[in-house]
Amino acid sequence: MTAIPTAASRRRYGRLAAPDVTSALTKTSVLCLPIGSCEQHGPHLPLNTDTVIAEAFTELLVERYGERHDLWALPVMPYGLSPEHAWAPGTMTLRAATFLYLLDEVVREYTRATAAGHLVIVNGHGGNRGILEAAVHELRLAYGVEVCVIHPSALSPVRTEGRVPEVHAGVRETSLMLALAPEDVHLDRLPTDGSLGSQGPETTRRIVFDRGLTWPWSSGDATVAAHGVIGGDPRSASAHHGRSVLAGALDAAADVLEQLTTYRP
Repeated sequence: MTAIPTAASRRRYGRLAAPDVTSALTKTSVLCLPIGSCEQHGPHLPLNTDTVIAEAFTELLVERYGERHDLWALPVMPYGLSPEHAWAPGTMTLRAATFLYLLDEVVREYTRATAAGHLVIVNGHGGNRGILEAAVHELRLAYGVEVCVIHPSALSPVRTEGRVPEVHAGVRETSLMLALAPEDVHLDRLPTDGSLGSQGPETTRRIVFDRGLTWPWSSGDATVAAHGVIGGDPRSASAHHGRSVLAGALDAAADVLEQLTTYRP
């Protein structure tokens, strides 16, 4: 028996045949571009953690809202800006100019090749956030596309309680991966020396979150991270919490899509 395709699988841009693009995508269509990274996520999570989260949330978004808003899932961009993790083996980081150029080229081609007039960038990596805030202005001005960025974890109203802010590979991100790709989570590789979750929250807030200052911080800095982790001990993570975070973000996305598709400057 042939499996019945889900809304998300039917709405993957790459599955269209060339003649179908003209009839399937119109000015009101919404392209959904997931962007991740390839970087260290502690000893227990894979390098593609942010890519997995961005791609999976895009699928969930299209599954839930695809028919209502004519959403189309684009192939993922698996690289981002990760200089804060460049100290670690395996991390791949683009230069800022390269990232902007690649994003501009990709969006330019989609707006040339289709009639779609809306774009949602689903960003799985916090390090991409700053440059994306500038990029959306340039993309809108250059190509006339209505665009916004969804940061799934931050969009979710579900909070992760803990003494240390959840920045990278801690309880929150590990919970998301337990919900999405549990076979790639290796909690048994975490050290048992009590160092995880022991960093001072004041240092993290000052170096990472202070809105009055910008520092070139590193997850290799022992005053900020332990074993590449910035957040609570990942052993406190759970798939249930990860699913709750995703569900909260998915619910919140309803208003985002309404605003995007009805926005008039």
